[in-house]
Amino acid sequence: MATRIILGVLAYMLPTFPLGYAWHLVAFHDYYEGLAVYRQDVIIPFGVISMLVQGIAWAVIYWRMFAGEPVVRGAVKFAALAMPLAWSFMVLAVAAKHRMASVSGFLLIETAFIAVQYLVVSPLIALPFTSVRNSPIDVRASA
Repeated sequence: MATRIILGVLAYMLPTFPLGYAWHLVAFHDYYEGLAVYRQDVIIPFGVISMLVQGIAWAVIYWRMFAGEPVVRGAVKFAALAMPLAWSFMVLAVAAKHRMASVSGFLLIETAFIAVQYLVVSPLIALPFTSVRNSPIDVRASA
């Protein structure tokens, strides 16, 4: 099971880092500058540590709650749990505590980010916890 947990953590971190970097620091950099919500000198190692903690938590939660589900069903169930939780602590809590030029603008862009992020990572997290019997490449299912 340790291997599945590690794969689950990697399934969260490997797409989240480049997606978050590209979204926040490249594609929508000017939008975020206009919001005046983030510091000029972003501390990337803190973001990586945050993703590691989240990845461990999500992998363990997935293992405890959804292991053995087919990929799509498990991913949908996981996303239904993880997206609102992530939205509450990564969007609402930030909007509640930080000064910014536009709270509604921040809510809009970060809600979109959370949606894209969990559409990508949810099926990837599901993969290591899918049983062989429920695997999308299970040859026995077609026999």
